[in-house]
Amino acid sequence: MSKFFINRPIVAMVIAILMVMLGAVTITTLPVAQFPNIVPPEIQLQASFVARTRRPWSNPSPRPSNSKSTAWTT
Repeated sequence: MSKFFINRPIVAMVIAILMVMLGAVTITTLPVAQFPNIVPPEIQLQASFVARTRRPWSNPSPRPSNSKSTAWTT
């Protein structure tokens, strides 16, 4: 039986497409009223953040240091 579909892949594709179309038609006939009402859960988060002091607005970007290291300093 599997040899039939291996030798004739178009038949296998047609059957697969027909099954998808049949499923799309029958999904509209499902009794949705019998399903329970499911409410998605709600999650509330509260976080506090203690930040360090702000940099002055006159120089908001870091500058390269004069040393040979690759580290950036402010």
